[in-house]
Amino acid sequence: MPRLRDGSLLISQPFLGDPNFERTVVLMCRHSDEEGSFGLVLNRDSTLRLGDVLELPGGDASPAAGLPLGLGGPVQPDTLHYLHHRPDIPHAVDLGQQVYWGGDFGVLLGLLLSGELGPDDVRLYVGYSGWTAGQLGEEVKENVWIVHPNAAGKVFTLDNDAFWRAILREKGGRFRVLSNYPTDPRLN
Repeated sequence: MPRLRDGSLLISQPFLGDPNFERTVVLMCRHSDEEGSFGLVLNRDSTLRLGDVLELPGGDASPAAGLPLGLGGPVQPDTLHYLHHRPDIPHAVDLGQQVYWGGDFGVLLGLLLSGELGPDDVRLYVGYSGWTAGQLGEEVKENVWIVHPNAAGKVFTLDNDAFWRAILREKGGRFRVLSNYPTDPRLN
């Protein structure tokens, strides 16, 4: 079994059956066998924009107002989480491959408003995915998830619509075959 660690991707099996995680790719932001796990679903869009959930300087005219928000998971959908490329944002967590999670939101917002950070450099999410101590390890043992270690850099390289399929194809072998699994096998 591949070792779970921060910066790894979890790819749901095609026959998972849980609507919260069906055909999702989750970035592990924090994993601890003793304390549990925290991740963000990378490929679930929402209709929300940053300006819909925060009052921004300049209102709707703010350069940050139109930034899309993804659905990071079913836990606490009223929280905001973000991934970016900036190691200079205080308190950001290094997930590897020049991807950082969180940090001082005021600094991030300042960089967005000044144009130093653009829409291609940040991913914003409402909610997160969480597992209690030992739960995720059991799910991996039960083949609920395919672990793709040290793959945080994929966050900014793949299109949301094709992310799940593309990452399985990239893994190759039997995973490439899974990428073609129909959404509803009864229609096959």
